[in-house]
Amino acid sequence: MNDFQPYSYTDSVTADRPWLASLVGVQDTNTITLDLTKFSEGVHYTPGTLLQHRNVMKSGIPLGKITASGLYAPYAGPTSEVQTVTVTGTPTGGTYTLTFSGQTTAGIPYNATAAQVKTTLEALSNVNVGDVTVTGGPHPGTAMTVTFVGQYLGEDVGQMTASAAGLTGGTSPAVTVTTATAGGAASASDGTEKLAGFLVGSISFNPGSTKASGALLWHGEIFAAKLPIPFDPDDVAATQPGVNIHYR
Repeated sequence: MNDFQPYSYTDSVTADRPWLASLVGVQDTNTITLDLTKFSEGVHYTPGTLLQHRNVMKSGIPLGKITASGLYAPYAGPTSEVQTVTVTGTPTGGTYTLTFSGQTTAGIPYNATAAQVKTTLEALSNVNVGDVTVTGGPHPGTAMTVTFVGQYLGEDVGQMTASAAGLTGGTSPAVTVTTATAGGAASASDGTEKLAGFLVGSISFNPGSTKASGALLWHGEIFAAKLPIPFDPDDVAATQPGVNIHYR
């Protein structure tokens, strides 16, 4: 079966697009072909269900153009900072703290889950809800990965420090923080590091398909905070020729 699925852009430009701030430019959309192998389930599209078998790509996804193929894929802006928090010495009780940019957290339990670490970091005065994602854990057996997004998306932030003074039990318990990925550097070199525009409408496609057509918004005005995935206009260092997007 042909994996290319034709797309006709005929629906209302305002339907289900909370990120669209202005209709200016929507008449200038270009028909493009997406490389579906570059998009991630749950991030860029919603998987099909028993009643609706086709996957649904979200509208408003920032896109870049792959130089080699001419197909479009998710825009690969500057990398986000990723830091790893590791508890060693097998503590059996107590708490530890993390300090980020001069602000120190409340005590974090020795056996904290990723959700607890996230909530504790977001309680800092310089970290808003949604500024970090935390995976891994629980402590002390498994390290956790803290990714800085939100207002810190694509930025090179200072490495957190940790204090294990409140941990008890075990053998010389300690907490270390390392930088797994420094933020701010270009995350791709295949052309997608340049913003080409935004996917105008949601697209339905069959699981296993590798290509689909869509419409590209390259001229207009959007609400950056309402896009379906984190996006910081201040971090856009390069755009494809002709792109003229304004942000609110």
